[in-house]
Amino acid sequence: MQFAVCLMILISNAVAIQDLSGKMFVFPQQTKTAYVKLTPSKTSLTTLTVCHRSLTDLKRDHALFSMSTSSSANEFLVFYKAATNEIQPHMKTDQTSYGGLDYKVNTWHSICTTWDPSTGLVQLWFNGQQLSKKYVNPGSGRSTTPSIILGQEQDSHGGGFDINQSFVGMMTDVHMWDYVLSSCEIQKYVSGLIFTPGNVLNWAGLDFQIRDRVLIEDKQLYCQ
Repeated sequence: MQFAVCLMILISNAVAIQDLSGKMFVFPQQTKTAYVKLTPSKTSLTTLTVCHRSLTDLKRDHALFSMSTSSSANEFLVFYKAATNEIQPHMKTDQTSYGGLDYKVNTWHSICTTWDPSTGLVQLWFNGQQLSKKYVNPGSGRSTTPSIILGQEQDSHGGGFDINQSFVGMMTDVHMWDYVLSSCEIQKYVSGLIFTPGNVLNWAGLDFQIRDRVLIEDKQLYCQ
């Protein structure tokens, strides 16, 4: 009996590598326990691009992508700030904000964020719209041992979740590169064309663990 119980626990926490093409993660309720932990193919990172699509009806703060390290809880964070209707990229100890966005509820949004530490420039692409490049000074240091979470915002490395910052909705097509993706490749991603998949996180071969109530369902497509 003890063996069976242990086996069930191991299976429930097992790492899965799946092709999630045509699929989406569903975060159906506000919670501080449900999330998806992503395992990157590279663990020493500096320059980054992250793209994802999401839909939510939340009108409060929520995390869209959270990467922490042992030295920085907000190593790379994409966060929506409801009070000012801004998407805020965070890099280590610094951040910037992009406002004036048509961030409608119950609407799919494609968001790409690029970060180049050699210049200090961060840039947001919102539904294919190229936004201004901004300077961020996070300090020096290479990102190592990253903890990447969807559905929650990490206030500590791998934890420290706040229910009032949790994501509720659907998320799909999460990719991450260890370089600044070209504007042409970003436009291909947004338009659903063939693009170069992420070499750190690839939705078509994603290494992940689901904790608590997060579902995988077929992506909802329009019928003709």
